[in-house]
Parts: sequence; C-alpha cells; structure tokens
Amino acid sequence: MRSRLPVFVLAVVLVGAAGATEQEPRIAGCPVFPASNPWNQRIDKLPVAASSAELIRSIGLDDPVHADFGAGLWEGQPIGIPYNVVSGSEPKVHVRFEYADESDRGPYPVPVYPKIEGGSDHHILIVDKTSCRLYELGGAERSASGWTAWAGATWSLRSNAVRPATWTSADAAGLPILPGLARYGDLDHALRFTAERTRRAFVYPARHYASNSTDASLPPMGLRVRLKASFDTHSFPPQARAVLETLKRYGMILADNGSNWYITGAPDPRWSNDDLHTLGQVHGSDFEVVRG
Repeated sequence: MRSRLPVFVLAVVLVGAAGATEQEPRIAGCPVFPASNPWNQRIDKLPVAASSAELIRSIGLDDPVHADFGAGLWEGQPIGIPYNVVSGSEPKVHVRFEYADESDRGPYPVPVYPKIEGGSDHHILIVDKTSCRLYELGGAERSASGWTAWAGATWSLRSNAVRPATWTSADAAGLPILPGLARYGDLDHALRFTAERTRRAFVYPARHYASNSTDASLPPMGLRVRLKASFDTHSFPPQARAVLETLKRYGMILADNGSNWYITGAPDPRWSNDDLHTLGQVHGSDFEVVRG
C-alpha cells in the first residue's frame, strides 16, 4: 500500500537525504563511519572501469534490480536486515564461532530479545550508542548453552580501519553490513548488493572472497557500481527515485553471494512496497563499474 504522505513530503525526506552533504550518516548520535569512509564517498565523478561491460554482463544485463527490504512482513519476518541500538550498560554475552580464527572474540552486547534477520542468514547488527561501536553476527542462533554464529566482527564507527586481509565478517566480503543498508530517510551512502556468481578475489574495502572461481569476467567482492548518469529517474515514484538517485551518486558495493542485483535495506513501516517494486524496471544494463 502506498504511503499517504504527499509526494513533495516524501521527496524532501528521501530524495533530499541523498543530497550532496559532506557529513557522515548517523545513527543514535553515532557516525556510521567517517565522511571519508568508502561507504560515504560519492562516486558520480569517477571514471568507468575498462572491464565494466564484461563485469556487468557476468552479473546479468537483463536481470532486474530488487529491493530486498520494505515494510510489513514476508513469511512472518520483517523484510530486510534490522539493527539494534543499545547503550553501554547492555550486558555482553560470549558467542561461539564456526570461523573463530577470523572472528572478533567479543563479548557482544546482544539484547535478550534482539531484532534478527529472518531466513537462513540470521544476521544480528548492534550499535552501542555509548561507545559508538558496531557489532555484527552472521548465522546467529541461541540455544540453552548460549549464542553461536558463523562469524562475528566489531568496528569503531569513528574509524576507517578495515579487517585483516582474507578475514571474513558477518558478511562474505569481510565488510560491515550496517553502512550499506538502505535506511528510510538516510540514503547518503553506498548501498549493499549481491550477485549469484563471484570471483575468488576482493578489492578494497572488501577483505574476503566467497568463491573458488578464478574467471576474470566474474566480479570480485567489493566491486563498486553506479547507475548510469543518463538513466532517467523522473517517472519513478518518490521512494524508488530516491534509491535510484543514491545509486547514481554513491553507487553500491558487492558484499555477498546471492540473487543478482538484490539491494539490502533495513525494514521500516514507512517504506512503500509499491514504490520499491518499481525498481524492477531497472536492469543490469543500466549500471557501470567505476574505477576508484
């Protein structure tokens, strides 16, 4: 169901949020990494990579964009990856990791009843608003003996430090998930997307790969693409247009294996699923790879 807000109000809230501000995005008073962080850097003036056509073709020229986030529930679960905000007084718990040698030991301030991603990935994202520290878990499960996860990682939200090379995180690319989520009213940053087939390689700011293929035509983790400047967004409804203008200015970063051109976001009741579904009119052929 479409939002009942007037179109001009939505345009101010969302399209205006994708403007040319030099300030970093913020959550609960904390920066979502510095303005100089790759997630927060505009790329609309960067040159096109020489291998752009080949890489876009390998992801899918005719495959449509899909907003993997929205309002309401799908099969009883929120649509997208939610995040939790806690204070420094939140009790911390120990987590046992499958990939313990590539995980930050913690402990992690997991709430008693955390917001957790549905499906099989079970991501838990946590912002400690007191320390401005980000905690992320992938494949999180709670049992009588405590919490387990595939992997876990923590970051200072005030720093541009990255994980050691070849280390995973809660994401296949070794990246933080939170800064790449499409968040309602906060689109001044690159978005996170997935591709079905990737290469055994990564480029900055990614730190990890999730493939055995050395095919140079396949995209590495960390690949950054943008919507072509010539793409006309004027016929799209406000929320879809806001996302598309973000993809022109900040682009999106390949962060995991999954369905082609699926863009990740945080669930929010203010999203209009009708608006977001129109992103399916955009296809892989409308994007290009940038050279940093």
